[in-house]
Parts: sequence; structure tokens; C-alpha cells
Amino acid sequence: MSRTFKLGVLAAAVMAVAPAAQAFEAGDFIVRAGAVHVAPDDSSDVITVGSVAALGADARVAVDSNTQLGLRGTYMFTSNLGLGVLAATPFKHNISGAGDIAALGDIGETKHLPPTITLQYYPMKSSSAVQPYAGVGVNYTTFFEEKTVLGELDLDDSVGVAVEFGVDYMLSEQFGLNAAVWWADINTDAQVTLADGVTKTDKFEVEIDPMVYMVGFTYKF
Repeated sequence: MSRTFKLGVLAAAVMAVAPAAQAFEAGDFIVRAGAVHVAPDDSSDVITVGSVAALGADARVAVDSNTQLGLRGTYMFTSNLGLGVLAATPFKHNISGAGDIAALGDIGETKHLPPTITLQYYPMKSSSAVQPYAGVGVNYTTFFEEKTVLGELDLDDSVGVAVEFGVDYMLSEQFGLNAAVWWADINTDAQVTLADGVTKTDKFEVEIDPMVYMVGFTYKF
């Protein structure tokens, strides 16, 4: 029997009796960090002043996408259930004209923070290195530093449902890779005070409803 074969048998035996690495268990705290891309599936009501479509019968706005650094934390109640919280550096979105005012191009911008809490379910056994999960919860989005060349812009905060799907691939007991996608119901009522400082548009709803994508790293405490 060759020395190489003996070493191979010995290694296989050691692996067979070694305890399986535990991925997630009750009491674990999991941190995920990486790039988060927000891609709005946006639409808006027609902008009116005194119920009159003063800017055009189809004058609307659109919101562009943005990528920022994301940070997510999860506390595991059991090996299958956890509570997740999403945070990120402020997202910045350009606001452009759409429909009859599309030719105006970018007409404003806003920043927002989208803290989101989800209850997450992990179907695999804790011994599995691959850990898919699904979650449902609540998103709260607050807007700030709103600007527009038309005058003054005001956006109401939003509360809505959030749904997520993700997967962790654990490379070691503590460290792994993560990819996730989720959808959030984000709607805001907008109002513009025009440049004269007096005339205001009627409030109009802007639906952002983004798909959110994240890739990054996982670390378990």
C-alpha cells in the first residue's frame, strides 16, 4: 500500500469523524455588508395645480437608480428563524421629468434612508454550508435634502411591506459570502412649491417600489 494512499485514507477518516461545522444556530448574530443597488419600478400621478394639469396632460416624474454601501444584521432566535434589520448609507436619487415634461431632464434630487425589519426563515439544517432564506417585514423610508429646479420639493415619509430572498455560503465557521434581493413597497406624496414661493402643486403620489439587490460578505458572531 503506497504512502500516498495511506495518507488519503487517514484524511478521509479524520473528515468522517470530525463534527460538521455549524452554520447558524440560536443566539448567533450575523452581519452582512456589501454593495446595495436600488432599482425603482417607478410611476407618478400627473402633476396638477388647483386640479388643473398646468404643466401638461401627462406631466409626471421619474426616479433613477443608485448604489450604496449596505449593512444588515440578523439575530437568530432558533436555527431556522431570525430577525433581520437593513441599514445603508443614504441613497441619492435624481428626479427627472416624464411624459409631457420629459424634455426637462433632471429636475431635482433627494436622499433617503430605508431601514427595514424582516422576519427571516432558514429552511436548511444548521450543519449546511449553504443557507438560503426568505423574509417578510416592514420598510420605513424617510426622505431628506429634497431639491428641485422648479422651486421647493417636499416628500412624505413612507411605510410599506418588504419581502426578501437571499443565500449565504459559509466558507468557514464565521465567514461567508452573501447575495440577496428584496422588494419594498415605497410610495410618497410629493408637493412642489414653485419658484414664485406661493404657487403650490397639488400633492401627487410617486410610487418607487424598488427591487433591491445586494452582494457582499457574511460574518457570524
